[in-house]
Amino acid sequence: MNPMLSALRELESVALSLDDTQIEAACQTIARARRIVAYGCGREGLMMQALTMRLHHLGLQVAMQGDIAAPHLGQGDLFLCSAGPGELSTVSALMGVAQRDGAQVLMITAEPDKPSPRRANHLLVIPAQTMARDLGGTSTLPMGSIYEGAMFLVCEIMVLRLTAILGQTPDQMRARHTNME
Repeated sequence: MNPMLSALRELESVALSLDDTQIEAACQTIARARRIVAYGCGREGLMMQALTMRLHHLGLQVAMQGDIAAPHLGQGDLFLCSAGPGELSTVSALMGVAQRDGAQVLMITAEPDKPSPRRANHLLVIPAQTMARDLGGTSTLPMGSIYEGAMFLVCEIMVLRLTAILGQTPDQMRARHTNME
C-alpha cells in the first residue's frame, strides 16, 4: 500500500475516535483564559508553537514557555501543554508550578490514565500512537508521528472554532500576522 495513503487512513482513524465535546471544552477553556503559556517537548513542542502562533493571530495573550516575554501565570490563566505519552518530567514539573500559583492546566495527551493527565484541570485526548507505544510497529509512520500529525489537525480545527467563539475574522487575524518575514 502507498505509505501516504496508509498514514492518511491512520489519521482518519484518529479523527473518527476524537471526542468532539473535549475539543469544544478545550476551546472554551482557551477562550476564557486571561493569559496562556504553552509547552510541549520535541516535535509536540513544534505543534504547540504552531497553535501558539494562531492563538496570537486570534488576539489572545499567549507565549511559549521559555520565551523571554512569557508571563507569570496565576488566577485566570492557563498552562496549555502536550504530553502525548502522558508523563514527561518537564511537563509534570511545569504543571505543578502553574497549578501552585493558581493557573488552570489544559493537557493534550494520548494517555489520559497516567498521573500527570489525571492532575490536569482539563484534558483533550488524541487517541494516537506516541513514542510510548511505538514498539509494536503498528503505525506506518515512525515513533509519535501519527500523534503529532493528528495534534496539528486538531489544533487547526480548534483555531477554526475559536475564530467563531472569539468573533474574529480572517482580516483581523492577518492584521496580527508579523510583517517581519
